[in-house]
Amino acid sequence: MKQNTVVTLAAMKVRGEKISQLTCYDYTTACLMDQAGVNMVLVGDSLGMTMQGYADTLPVTLEEMILYGRSVARGCRQAFVVVDMPFMSYQVSPQQALANAGRIMQETGADAVKLEGGRGIQEQIRAITGAGIPVCAHIGMTPQSYHAFGGFKVQGKGEDGAAALLADALAVQAAGAFAVVLECVPPKLAALVTRKLDIITIGIGAGVGCDGQVLVWQDMLGLNGDKVPKFVRCFAPVGQTMTQAFRAYDREVKAGAFPAVGETYAQSDCGDDVLARLEQNNAAFPAAVI
Repeated sequence: MKQNTVVTLAAMKVRGEKISQLTCYDYTTACLMDQAGVNMVLVGDSLGMTMQGYADTLPVTLEEMILYGRSVARGCRQAFVVVDMPFMSYQVSPQQALANAGRIMQETGADAVKLEGGRGIQEQIRAITGAGIPVCAHIGMTPQSYHAFGGFKVQGKGEDGAAALLADALAVQAAGAFAVVLECVPPKLAALVTRKLDIITIGIGAGVGCDGQVLVWQDMLGLNGDKVPKFVRCFAPVGQTMTQAFRAYDREVKAGAFPAVGETYAQSDCGDDVLARLEQNNAAFPAAVI
């Protein structure tokens, strides 16, 4: 049994303990996050932008989410793994949502799925949770709907916007979600929603009042330079370090300084006399096929 489950995460909220979450898209990074003690790992459809170079998340397919999801799940022995359901993999009907959520769980080994939306996807959440699959909801700025919002914009502004967001939060809780992501929501409103809900809230651009926080790992390690939202904090300049390392490698390869003798299997070489005979007799051997 993992250290992080729907039960232990809910207990953390009750005790007032904060929950950490990061996005992840590969096995190696998942292992590092797991070793670091991160509570939750999200295989987000943000991989369309961070891993595939798209301008948004809409082109990401269910098959791609399953491919990335199974790699991450293999690396997480203790972290709770959530996999995003991509655009149009659940919106058509509760039956479609359940079938695709089932595929994700069965084919990745994840612990839960995530859906974007509030009151409009209550029936999808009920169908999925009714089959015993944990659901994390996602309200506020939902990237799959950014065209409808006119771009990536803060949600929950004004009394009407705040009331609508709170209604969405209560709706996904009533439908059976164990958690909800609040994205780009004013901090006082996010704190109010967190107090109103029994389920855990995970904020991204929603202030410190949420039960937990999530960031895109490439953002929090500075891989995207200055092109990040205002809510991102760079915890280590890994992007700069990587660039410097790539330059050093390029320079030393071109200078003939890499690899050095100690970085080869020189002790396994034939003697010089053997190599000399091989060089003299090379015409007797067939040409190597590359």
